[in-house]
Amino acid sequence: MRIAGPTASATVATRILGIDPGLRSTGFGIIDTLGSQLRYVASGCIKSGDGTLPERLKVILDGIREVIATYKPDQAAVEIVFVNVNPQSTLLLGQARGAAICGAVSCELPVAEYTALQVKQAVVGHGKAAKEQVSHMVQRLLALQGAPSADAADALACAICHAHGSSGLAARAGIGTRKRGARLTL
Repeated sequence: MRIAGPTASATVATRILGIDPGLRSTGFGIIDTLGSQLRYVASGCIKSGDGTLPERLKVILDGIREVIATYKPDQAAVEIVFVNVNPQSTLLLGQARGAAICGAVSCELPVAEYTALQVKQAVVGHGKAAKEQVSHMVQRLLALQGAPSADAADALACAICHAHGSSGLAARAGIGTRKRGARLTL
């Protein structure tokens, strides 16, 4: 999409797919960026059901591919899995994340990765924000009429984080790279 302003230069909007991986429900959120402006496009969840692990991973892979085919994003941003108390849950979540990343990469999208702290920092302003704060800020930043589901809000927050981190000086440092202290360095 090309938008021409009063000057001779034109600016190109970038469409970003944010992904919040989960084995039962993988959230996705699509936003367009034009300079510092953010515009909501779509969001939702890919539900994998109760099948076997390989069947559920295929649902995630196919679902991400379908989202990409429908909305044609230019880039993808995925939240990095944190290690929690239950190692088995962490492994399963990692496999769901891998299926989502493979779905994006198989569609030739560049994929950036962000920690939960980086996402919260970019959206709320501090890395210890509660889920409700993140959801509220996503709703405000994208001028949404209502709050998106928790998984979709997290995916939209990931896309917003990428939009903030992949422009200006941060782009020169490399998109989606982890920085010391789990913060994006501008």
